[in-house]
Amino acid sequence: MSNAEPTGRMDGGQAEGAATGPVYATLSVIVPVYNERNTVAEVIRRIRAVDIPLTVDVIVVNDGSSDGTDKVLAAIEDSTVKVMNHSVNQGKGAAIRTGLAEVRGDLVLIQDADLEYDPDDWPKLLEPILKGKARVVYGSRFTGERMNMLPSHWIGNRVLSLVTNVLYSSTLSDMETCYKLFDRKVISGITIKSDRFDFEPEITAKVLRKGYRIYEVPISYAGREIAEGKKITWRDGIGALKALIKFRFTRLDP
Repeated sequence: MSNAEPTGRMDGGQAEGAATGPVYATLSVIVPVYNERNTVAEVIRRIRAVDIPLTVDVIVVNDGSSDGTDKVLAAIEDSTVKVMNHSVNQGKGAAIRTGLAEVRGDLVLIQDADLEYDPDDWPKLLEPILKGKARVVYGSRFTGERMNMLPSHWIGNRVLSLVTNVLYSSTLSDMETCYKLFDRKVISGITIKSDRFDFEPEITAKVLRKGYRIYEVPISYAGREIAEGKKITWRDGIGALKALIKFRFTRLDP
């Protein structure tokens, strides 16, 4: 990871560029972790190896893991990787909310700890924002190279993206993707209430309802099976569907 010297900083940590919009200097990465003892160290290694023109700080939120993940994290924590611990498992949304309270970067990225998503794709995600084309970027698993997901997950993801597009007049191919990148000013203006996997539809719904268009880029994807530690189930899909409907018609936070 390379450092970038900020110039002409404005309030909020951004500087105006002559033609490309805001100039970003720092990226905060939130890594929610639950029982990923076998993968989290490799994810952090890959994060540290990424070469991007931003200063990167990592916030790992250990969400009540019981498999020894805490010991792995204690060994890799340093000045660039901050570890926070939940005493009990609360869910992905709750872990991200804890991380959001600590972010200081101009940009905020969500990174899962299970090796399904590769930090080598970060430059693709960053390019539209760094060029001033977008303030929110999602990485789509359906337009890049991939190890295909289970059929039930494939169908569920496609249905949820279709429902999102119908309800919110969007054009997303992958609403449920982990890779969500935000200008911090965008996400700082949104209150997240979901504790579990319904974080994904909630943040998407609120971003779209606030008038931000979501830019998608293709990413690689190495899907896991349940025997390999995949945690999301069909019940989470039902919860996501309910959340999409709920947040379409509830009043937005001021």
